Amino acid sequence: MEGHHHNRRQHEQHQQHRYQHQLPSLLLLPPPPHPADHAALIAAYEPPIKAAITKLKNEEDHSERGSTLFVGIASPILTPGGSDPRERSLSWPMAQSVLARVYSIVAIVCAQLSVPSEMHAGPESIDVRVVFIDHDPSKPPPQDYRPAINVNNTVIVDLPTFASAYHPWKQIFHVNSEPGYGLFSSYLKIYERIQTLRQDQLIVVESGLAFTENSPSPIQTKTHSVVCLGGTFDHLHAGHKLLLTAATILLNVPDKPTAVPARFIIGITGDELLKRKKYAEFVQPWDLRVTNVIEFLASILQLSKSGWGNPDVTKKDDKVIARFRDGAIEVHCVVLQDAFGPTTAEKEMDVLVVSGETRSGGDAVNARRRELGWHELEIFEVDVLDAGDSIDGPTKTKKDFATKISSTAIRERKAEARK
Repeated sequence: MEGHHHNRRQHEQHQQHRYQHQLPSLLLLPPPPHPADHAALIAAYEPPIKAAITKLKNEEDHSERGSTLFVGIASPILTPGGSDPRERSLSWPMAQSVLARVYSIVAIVCAQLSVPSEMHAGPESIDVRVVFIDHDPSKPPPQDYRPAINVNNTVIVDLPTFASAYHPWKQIFHVNSEPGYGLFSSYLKIYERIQTLRQDQLIVVESGLAFTENSPSPIQTKTHSVVCLGGTFDHLHAGHKLLLTAATILLNVPDKPTAVPARFIIGITGDELLKRKKYAEFVQPWDLRVTNVIEFLASILQLSKSGWGNPDVTKKDDKVIARFRDGAIEVHCVVLQDAFGPTTAEKEMDVLVVSGETRSGGDAVNARRRELGWHELEIFEVDVLDAGDSIDGPTKTKKDFATKISSTAIRERKAEARK
């Protein structure tokens, strides 16, 4: 009988261990330097990002899906709005530019370490997801460290809400600097009430250099109830993550459950249109690309005190709808059969988010909407990922870097690996 108990205990420990190593890890980063240009961000964030990715890469046992690392950038990104205490505003150009630069650093580091960084790319891969946390280190911490979920009219949440909804973690990396320790201790005061952490789960990583000059506060961006974008989202990589995250930041989230939800409409290229792509046999099917987009967006939009969970997803005809935050946000994934998709099928939308590569598509959409007698969409353009003068000096060309992290390059590597 004793042996039976022992085996069961061993099995439970094994299950617990398996669960542990499938959990994501967190790297907490203090506020970005001002001004947050490419060189300043590399100096501040490249050392801790590289240290965390190296540590995850060198672990003994990897789960089949690889590792996931959340990079939480804690900074006073939201500005309190007018009379409504839950109103917040932000500068979209500034936020997306920090996102683009941080994802560029991630892409550079992963390329240097030969780590695949697209989603679920096998045991050696590290899927990095950058999340903004609204936190002002110069303000006194809350008196009350009880876990609580407080939302505002944007998708970005404060530190107590982040701690209360994003758990459990496999490891937490924090930065070896005064701002790094300050942030870590504020976070832990709340987080210790949620997950009991062993000392070996808390890892200090080296800090970069951060210089801050006072800069005038940037112009705030109006948020919108319907945001739209399109893409293939094949082998979801840093460029896709940047585009999706930057678009969610434009959403104006209602506070009443009865209100019309904020809608994020994503046109995802249908399988038919991708048959002539290079290495087409390695293109992921539409359903899988949708699943990955929704799983990624859950890491920005899902909030539950019980921690990680599966989003509420329904499929209707050629549309998949995921609901987040008690139905306050809906993500609609539709099949793109042409260059226009929902932008010329639905009048009621305000905003189209494009990348440098899809800018001309945005112009074509508005030309078509003008023909229909509809209002034009406001176009927000996300920066292109840029190796810039990377840590090893200038890259040959920006194009050289962009092509390395494209879906085509990922499919090409898969084709090469099969030979």
